[in-house]
Amino acid sequence: MRVATFNLLHGVPLRDRLGPVVPPAEEVQPADGPPADRSPAGSATASADGAPDAAPTVAPQAAGLDPTQRNRWMPDVDGVVDLLRAADELQQDGPLDILALQEVDRHQPRSARADQAGALAEHIGARWWRFVPSVRGTPGIAAEGASWVPATEADDRPEGDGDQDAVTDEGPRYGVALLSRWPVRAWRVRRFPPAPVSLPLMAPTAGRPRAVRVPDEPRSAVAAVVEAPHCDITIATAHLTFVPGYNTRQLADLRAFLAGMPRPLILLGDFNLPGGIPNLVTGWQQVARVPTYPVAKPRVQFDHILADGWSPEKLAEARSTARAVPLPVSDHCALLAEFPEP
Repeated sequence: MRVATFNLLHGVPLRDRLGPVVPPAEEVQPADGPPADRSPAGSATASADGAPDAAPTVAPQAAGLDPTQRNRWMPDVDGVVDLLRAADELQQDGPLDILALQEVDRHQPRSARADQAGALAEHIGARWWRFVPSVRGTPGIAAEGASWVPATEADDRPEGDGDQDAVTDEGPRYGVALLSRWPVRAWRVRRFPPAPVSLPLMAPTAGRPRAVRVPDEPRSAVAAVVEAPHCDITIATAHLTFVPGYNTRQLADLRAFLAGMPRPLILLGDFNLPGGIPNLVTGWQQVARVPTYPVAKPRVQFDHILADGWSPEKLAEARSTARAVPLPVSDHCALLAEFPEP
């Protein structure tokens, strides 16, 4: 069973957050005459009056990216196509049975009003899936147009309803999703209120990232009892708050929420908790211990795969396959693992 978790960051291509990428200097030639005179990559050039020119370009090196990968990280396509291309990269070694998603948009202007969970479910052949919004509206910073209210059960999209490409009048939603190629017996949803504080976070922008004070938002988790070929398995995903203390409390609540569901169990998601903390909070086994953030040069692990009810031998097999996969549509790596039959 191949499982993966991926924080989409709305599925917006990295090129839209890192600024335009230019090829190495030796590849840039004018139409005729000697090679063009270039200022250092990522620096602003000055105009005649000494003022810096607008919008300096960002070379792959300045963005922390390998110049040979610029076509991969800055694909010349738009909209949901980028997201589907990322899914194809994630499935290079075989199809995914389970895909857990966080920071998922539905009908958001910033992501071309796509139904991202529905599009991905159709693309990977996941007939059973559920999108659970955390907010109704657009989360983020009010000064930049964000406006939302907490989502409720009435905002949940029932599994498999209607045309995946249709844009309805329900308005934008944002949350988490769980996709399965195997039948689902039952779904359960857990919502968490936002932490009552805001924190400065590094926001990816054209040029250098900058610190922006961001208010917290409601969080959500979705769990499914999946009919795997040999037994039922509980699969769950969550996106927890970035506020220290509140995220550990949410994870402890999530452990209690999942306590009565069938074993074995796999919990995937972005917990905004580094390293081994999720193991300490839940007592469950970490399948992957690998940095997942930031995507260009991962240094910390915020994304996790936890397991409960698996034998030590099966866990060892799963751990041997776990790896982080950098993809061109998020500042997080995806996390992938393959579980043997329970």
